[in-house]
Amino acid sequence: MDNNDLRNNNIPGGKKDDNNKKKFSPLIWVYLALITGIMFLLMGPSFSAAPQPLTWPEFEKMLKNREIAKIDLVNRQFAEITLKPEAFNKPKYSYLKLNYHLSESGPHFKYTITSPDVFYRRLEQAQKDIPEDQRVYFQNVTRQSYWKDIINTVFFLGMLLLLWYFMFRRVGGGSGGIFSMGKSKAKLFDGNQIPVTFKDVAGLEEPKEEVQEIVNFLKNPSKYTRLGGKIPKGVLLIGPPGTGKTLLARAVAGEAEVPFFSLSGSDFVEMFVGVGASRVRDLFAQAKAKSPCIVFIDEIDAIGRSRSTRVSFSSNDERENTLNALLTEMDGFEPNQGVIVMGATNRPEILDKALLRAGRFDRQIFLELPNQNERAEIFKVHTRNLRLCTDINLMSLSKQTPGFSGADIANVCNEAALIAARKSGDCIGMDDFIAAIDRIVGGLEKKSKIISPDEKRRVAFHEAGHATVSWLTKYGQPLIKVSIVPRGRSLGAAWYMPDERELFTESQFKDEICSLMGGRAAEEVIFGEISSGAMNDLERATKRAYSMVAFLGMSKKLPNLSYFDSSGQSDYTFQKPYSEKTSEIIDQEVKKIVNEQYERAKNILIENEERFRELAQLLLQKEVIFTDDVERILGKRPFGNEQEDVIEDIIKHAKNEEDSSKQPPIIKAPDNGGEELHRDESSEENTTDQQS
Repeated sequence: MDNNDLRNNNIPGGKKDDNNKKKFSPLIWVYLALITGIMFLLMGPSFSAAPQPLTWPEFEKMLKNREIAKIDLVNRQFAEITLKPEAFNKPKYSYLKLNYHLSESGPHFKYTITSPDVFYRRLEQAQKDIPEDQRVYFQNVTRQSYWKDIINTVFFLGMLLLLWYFMFRRVGGGSGGIFSMGKSKAKLFDGNQIPVTFKDVAGLEEPKEEVQEIVNFLKNPSKYTRLGGKIPKGVLLIGPPGTGKTLLARAVAGEAEVPFFSLSGSDFVEMFVGVGASRVRDLFAQAKAKSPCIVFIDEIDAIGRSRSTRVSFSSNDERENTLNALLTEMDGFEPNQGVIVMGATNRPEILDKALLRAGRFDRQIFLELPNQNERAEIFKVHTRNLRLCTDINLMSLSKQTPGFSGADIANVCNEAALIAARKSGDCIGMDDFIAAIDRIVGGLEKKSKIISPDEKRRVAFHEAGHATVSWLTKYGQPLIKVSIVPRGRSLGAAWYMPDERELFTESQFKDEICSLMGGRAAEEVIFGEISSGAMNDLERATKRAYSMVAFLGMSKKLPNLSYFDSSGQSDYTFQKPYSEKTSEIIDQEVKKIVNEQYERAKNILIENEERFRELAQLLLQKEVIFTDDVERILGKRPFGNEQEDVIEDIIKHAKNEEDSSKQPPIIKAPDNGGEELHRDESSEENTTDQQS
């Protein structure tokens, strides 16, 4: 390796390249010299001889000795004293001539005053013994330093301009300063700078097929234009958070190998009026110069929100101006050739209708939560760089994570790696993945949480009630395990394996509500009173019942009616889509459904009270029980488990995880039972069931 390589690579021992040194412009030294000179003139010492300061006793002694020739009161601020020639030549004042180079004409001394009136009275008092015709009085003198005023003004204006320059340079966000504020903030990527392709996007097979046509057009436009076809101008990606909207847009750019402009909807928002619209115009001007290209606007709902006619309530002129500019650029009077706009949002219901019409966002691609096979593919992508044990079954993991998005699965894989590293393992096993899923869904296990014996017993019966009712109802979710070890904000939790279905019947809704009410029903059956632990159960049951009555038409008094507004416009109004009488009927029907299922849960527990109590006692003893324990006490599930093989696999690894990390809980002593334990009212919530 030669010296040039040493310099270029900054290897120790090599000389630094002189060209890499930061060079200063000569103007910087000129500016520094100018500022130093101004400061020296303003605050530095004077080059001419200056009068010497004087105290009042010395001044008074000079007056009595009749040594003063005249007194000048300058600008009513200080007095300049001039000595008589014979006094100036006295030996005691020789230092004025030798040390300070003062001339005989003066002034020789300077005395600062506080008030002219007070100074006049003190002069009178000091010269009361002197004849009046020989007394010395001051005369007012006005002086004005034009150069000093000019320098002060120039210095102040210079500092103000310098402050203004740096402030607006920062606001402008670039070298152009305030004049670049209206420029687009989009980041430009060349096609070869984005390594992501469709191979890196697991699942999403249908959305990839939709956008593949755009990639083919950008690579070979003549294939479509020779037949007179036109490529869609805009593609809107719609889906829940974490489903891969941004990743799919990056994959399109990587596959097409064309310039890619990336920015967020919030990048158009600024505190200054007109900046958003200016940035939209500048963005499309740059895009047209680079065409064919892709413009990706993430979270487009930040500027694409529906324009309301209620100006006083929800209108925002700046946001609407930005949206109007975007609408015009996408499909206005001037043609927009070769620029494809991709947008992403998880709130399509609030977007303006003009933005969604044909000619702007022609295609709307929905990205749903991945199914079982797609989750297995996503696990394969995210475990690509992980050191896995031989017992890993990705299909089994996909079956255990219903309702998980791609981002959730990435989090599971990372959490499993951290858990394995925490245990100093050589590889990541199924036990680590099961523990990671429990950690993400149920929260961190808190075995050190202090719980009184009475609270622990109530939690055990509460969770046993959920498990019993769910086990004995037809559409109850298959149980995996029940725990009374605190996790997150809950004191107990139950894990279920729900079926992945798109349609729900009325019976399935009612069985779900009945299972949710099982915890509170168990408390009333066993203890004769209820607690605050079922608050979240009640909230979820009420929402299910309300959706049955108001949205799905599943009630006898309001059949086949739906008051659901899919457009989202009802959020901006203060009026319900039904009358007050209908509102009363909805309330009555919701109460009826919830109360009927509550009584049904109580009857199930009373009919099976002996086995229910045994299950609760086992839960108190072991703290964590599994499906086989429940089956041994309650018998074979009457309606069977469709995913029995998956549940057995989960239980096997979950038991291994429990055995390896089991620690005795901390129980509060009975003599402190009167002390109230402060916790969230929804602390007994089954967080796993909530996620499912």
